[in-house]
Formats: sequence, structure tokens, C-alpha cells
Amino acid sequence: MASRCWRWWGWSAWPRTRLPPAGSTPSFCHHFSTQEKTPQICVVGSGPAGFYTAQHLLKHPQAHVDIYEKQPVPFGLVRFGVAPDHPEVKNVINTFTQTAHSGRCAFWGNVEVGRDVTVPELQEAYHAVVLSYGAEDHRALEIPGEELPGVCSARAFVGWYNGLPENQELEPDLSCDTAVILGQGNVALDVARILLTPPEHLERTDITKAALGVLRQSRVKTVWLVGRRGPLQVAFTIKELREMIQLPGARPILDPVDFLGLQDKIKEVPRPRKRLTELLLRTATEKPGPAEAARQASASRAWGLRFFRSPQQVLPSPDGRRAAGVRLAVTRLEGVDEATRAVPTGDMEDLPCGLVLSSIGYKSRPVDPSVPFDSKLGVIPNVEGRVMDVPGLYCSGWVKRGPTGVIATTMTDSFLTGQMLLQDLKAGLLPSGPRPGYAAIQALLSSRGLGPDAEVLGGVRPVSFSDWEKLDAEEVARGQGTGKPREKLVDPQEMLRLLGH
Repeated sequence: MASRCWRWWGWSAWPRTRLPPAGSTPSFCHHFSTQEKTPQICVVGSGPAGFYTAQHLLKHPQAHVDIYEKQPVPFGLVRFGVAPDHPEVKNVINTFTQTAHSGRCAFWGNVEVGRDVTVPELQEAYHAVVLSYGAEDHRALEIPGEELPGVCSARAFVGWYNGLPENQELEPDLSCDTAVILGQGNVALDVARILLTPPEHLERTDITKAALGVLRQSRVKTVWLVGRRGPLQVAFTIKELREMIQLPGARPILDPVDFLGLQDKIKEVPRPRKRLTELLLRTATEKPGPAEAARQASASRAWGLRFFRSPQQVLPSPDGRRAAGVRLAVTRLEGVDEATRAVPTGDMEDLPCGLVLSSIGYKSRPVDPSVPFDSKLGVIPNVEGRVMDVPGLYCSGWVKRGPTGVIATTMTDSFLTGQMLLQDLKAGLLPSGPRPGYAAIQALLSSRGLGPDAEVLGGVRPVSFSDWEKLDAEEVARGQGTGKPREKLVDPQEMLRLLGH
């Protein structure tokens, strides 16, 4: 009804990039009077930050929340970031699905904010806009040789094996025997684990068919994870470390020299860090029991942590055509506690390898010229989720605080942003009067097409949550034949074809 009312009022009289000014709704749109009490809110991004923000906003008894997503499918990094052999972490999808099933929540996939619709257009259509689109880029190494074939970001590699459409062309060359991962966080351990896990252990996960095929042919036998600082500063967590230590067919390589004097230092550190460091220490310095020694002796693959090393250059092969190693500066630590930093000693060493994966952090991109953005920190400047100097605009998740923490951290952070928005709503700080919400955006999208196919495509075709459930059923059906929980669809065009778009 809403969209009909807009068209009836002579929608075409308004320029395509403008919505009718707020407050100029004609009196014959009686149905809007019922919306006086309906705050129309939109969330950009359908990962954990987007869904948890929506979940909190729906605590308001009348609020309607629309979630926009550039992929045709929901759930962001839960689908495209969480490792395939960690299915239990993906259980949050059940909670997000419940949120999407609320009568006051709608999901609109295949809509790229900043391209298909602008943030100012969303601001005119909604009482409030929350940006929760995460960190879709990676931090560059900024060293010579980074552009060589054989070098890629861990983020792209994770996207490749998890079915992120933009990374399906990656085709990593795993014909070498040594891979080097620059970084010592959970993503680095995920990548190392996937590279070294026997492929038959991945057969019953939701890893993509193409990635599994490449991993079956892999000749990678050794993976080094390189960090600028020491064992006390690693960024991974104990669960991920334990999995690596117990990885079938692989043994750990840790140099006991890196752990000298650590026993005394760990007495002072917080308990989680202490337990993690003790496990590293035991693995590096204690003789394994007979069963573990036998397991390690029969292992055909290995992984190791290289501490106090900072990458200076990716070394080319003799013909200059691909990566053949990494030149590392040896470092030592200066400062104490959180202020500890790695400074070069002047010594260098070369680590030969055929594959270099940089895992030094994710990075958010600006979404729209109208939105303030701190490119140095890679975040939208905000105070408790309120975007600075832009009333009615909010942010949550990694684009709010930077790419750190786990799903639970994002939940707390997103609830806080939701709380601030609802407080502002209650205090009368958001626009009063009705807003058209999705009805206006739908009209905009259907009038827009991209490129020469615009007439054929008939504008941008949003994918609803019930559309996603059809794709979900298709993926599950495709996986059943091979004993997988699903076979992910990786081509957006195929997804839209299956939906008859």
C-alpha cells in the first residue's frame, strides 16, 4: 500500500535521486497516520553486527527494521568468515533467522548501499540509519614484492574456501611445500589449519567444492606463522591453539629459546593470557608422552611459530615471476605490557616459501561520501555508536570499533548502539512524522539498473529472506548427495536465476 501511495502522488514528478521531502506527505495518505508511532529504521549489513542491532531495536514495540545487504545471502562473516570445521560457531544463524522472521523485520539482499542506493536516500526514507557493514578489506603489508603472484591476503583466502563470490577467482597455487602466514591471530591459525588438515576431514564440512578440490592436490607440508613480537603478545586464543597442537597428521615446531625467562613473566598476566602462554610453553619445552611422541613422529606435515620477525620484503623467484620467500628483520621488544613494541635489531634472515598469506588485520572501507570516515583507524568516527555530527546516523560492529573481538563482543557492542538509538528516539531527537521506509527505497531500486543491461534487468532486484530460504534449501539439497551440511552457491547470477529474478 505504501508504495502505491507514493506512485499515486506523482512519484515520477520527483527526481530519481530524491525522495519527497519529509513532512510533505499529502493528507490522502491516511495509512501513514498509523505510522506516526512506527519508527522506520534501517540497518546496513546482515552480519552479526547488523542482526544483533536489529534484534535490540525490535524491543521497541512498534519499530520496523529493514536490513540491507550487498550479497544476495545473509549472515556476513558467520557464513563467509567462520572456518568450515567450526560449525558450532555458526549456530548464531538460528538466532538471526528468528529475528528475520519477526513481522517487523525485513531482509533485503542484493542491494549495495553506496552504489544502488545512497546513505542520504536512506536517511530520507527512515527515521534512523545504522551502518553495520563490517570490514570488507584487508590491511596491506606495504612492503616490496607484495604484488607478486603467490602473495594474497588471508581474508581473500578465507573468502575463497568459504564461498564469498568476490574471491572465487583466487585459485591459490598450493604446489609449493612451504607457506608463510604473516600474523599470529585466529584468522592466521584458521588458514594454517585449513592448509594442513587432511582433506578427508573437510569432506563433511560446508567448504566449497572448488576449494576442497584444490586442497586435495595441495603439496604444502610446512606452514610458518610469523609475528613481530613474542609468545606473550600472540593474538590467537587458547581454543584455536589447542586445535593446532592436536591437528591430525601435523606436528608443532616451537623454538624453546623463544620461551626463555617466560615462566617468571606469566605470573603477572591475566588468567586467559596465562593459560594460553602456559600451553605454548609446555608444547615448546616439555618432552611429549609416548603416544604424542609417536603421533608427532608419524606426522607428514608441520607448522611453527616464528617470533620476533618483521617482514621487510617478499623475495621474487629467479625469473621474477612469483614469490619465493620473505625477508624478515629480527626484532626485540621494548616497553612494557600493552606498550610493548618490536624494534629491529639490524639482523635479517630469509625464509624460503612458495605462498605468502598476509593476516595482519581486516579494514573497513568508507561506504558513502556523505558519511564521515577515519581512514587511518578504518572506522566511522562515533560516540557510543552515534556518528559524529550526523544526527539520526549510527554504527555498530567492526566499522564502529575496528576489526577486533569475537561474535560475543560484537553482540554487546551492537546492543549498546541499539540502546543509544532507542534512547534518542524516546528523547524526541529523531525526525518526527511518518517516514515511508522500504516503500520509497523499493521504488528507487526498481527505477535503477546498472550498466547496459539496465532495461533487461528492470532495476535492482532485492532478495527477501524467504528468497534466501529457497537458496538455503537448494544448498542443503545439493550437499546431501555428498554427506555435506550444504554445498554453497558461489555465483550471485546463479542465485538470482534460481529465484527467477
